[in-house]
Amino acid sequence: MGARSERYTAVAIILHWLIAIAIIGMIFGGWYMGDLPDGAPGQYFLYQLHKSIGITILLLTVARILWRVMNPPPGLPEDMKPLEKTASHLVHIGFYAVMLLLPLTGWLYSSVSVKLDVPTVLFGIISWPDIPFVEGLKTESASGAVNFIHSKLAWVTFALLALHIAGAIKHEFSAEEGVLKRMMPGLFGETRPPALPANGAVAAFGSAIGLLILIAGAPVLIKAISGGGAPVQNTSGITTNWQVDYEQSEIRFGGVHDGNDYTGTFDNWDAAIRFDPAAPESAEVNVTVSTQSAQANQKLYTDSLPAPEWLNTSAFPTAQVEIVDITGSEDTGFTSTARLTLKGITVEAPFAFTLSLDGNTASMTGQTVLQRTPLDLGQDSDASADWVGEDVTVDVTVTATRAQ
Repeated sequence: MGARSERYTAVAIILHWLIAIAIIGMIFGGWYMGDLPDGAPGQYFLYQLHKSIGITILLLTVARILWRVMNPPPGLPEDMKPLEKTASHLVHIGFYAVMLLLPLTGWLYSSVSVKLDVPTVLFGIISWPDIPFVEGLKTESASGAVNFIHSKLAWVTFALLALHIAGAIKHEFSAEEGVLKRMMPGLFGETRPPALPANGAVAAFGSAIGLLILIAGAPVLIKAISGGGAPVQNTSGITTNWQVDYEQSEIRFGGVHDGNDYTGTFDNWDAAIRFDPAAPESAEVNVTVSTQSAQANQKLYTDSLPAPEWLNTSAFPTAQVEIVDITGSEDTGFTSTARLTLKGITVEAPFAFTLSLDGNTASMTGQTVLQRTPLDLGQDSDASADWVGEDVTVDVTVTATRAQ
């Protein structure tokens, strides 16, 4: 009997099985998601999980390629026929192409999709940007073509997998030396350690982590450089007689997404208030809100809000609110109309609020309910409200002191 075969390095073995299991699981998961009706419970979460695992596969593949360069795999058995060696090399090249193309086409589809135009947040933690400079592909036909390629790569994967398994079994049970034991040490016979000590873990995995930081961090850096977080200024010209304590005041919004409640706040706003509780009909209230300051209870929602179909913060960095037609009293509560201008669209909604006076300090709480459709919110991806509820509840809490 000849010398025992040389096995792969432990890192190569772990990466091989991690990526293989992840890709196969992703293919079946993708088919499952595709069969779900729009708006099915948990569908949105599954899409985010699918994208998160896909990007993880891409980064692991980068690490695996670099590891392979620095730690060449053991050679094929000497008794393998030349044609079979060529076929083996071609199948491996095909696998590496699939490991790169599956996540890359998925990322591209996510970037240009019209139906699923939502941000990617890796495992609900790390914002992952769309591929830049592909806006021209954001059409039904182009995104459909990308999705077609992405989905058909699954069948390419299974074809390669069939060839890979057939070849491994053939060599295992023929007169030639088996190869399964080199990737599954101890299960199909004994092997000897790699000829050279493993090296390059820091370079391989550091490069993958560096790529993650570079891609995920670039938009954050660009936003920090461009600014945009300066306090907004109300320019209504109202002569105010109340000074708002913004630390004790809040504009909060909420609704339902994918069957779950979501909430958020606008953290940058400026109110001009002239109000006499004894003569509410003469009041003037105008609020300027920075749409860029919207923060939700989940990072995915926060990342979604600036998009053109939602708040469109790049084109409309502020919204205006007027409170008009105020009637009532401190004892009975007040009714009024909230006139909101958002994205150049003005709507009106009933706004009821209560007021409590303690010397020169006033505390107000109020609520209104808005509808998405009149404000053109989310009409591209979810006009039928399959995922995001039509109603948006806005709760306002204000603490203010009387101007002296």
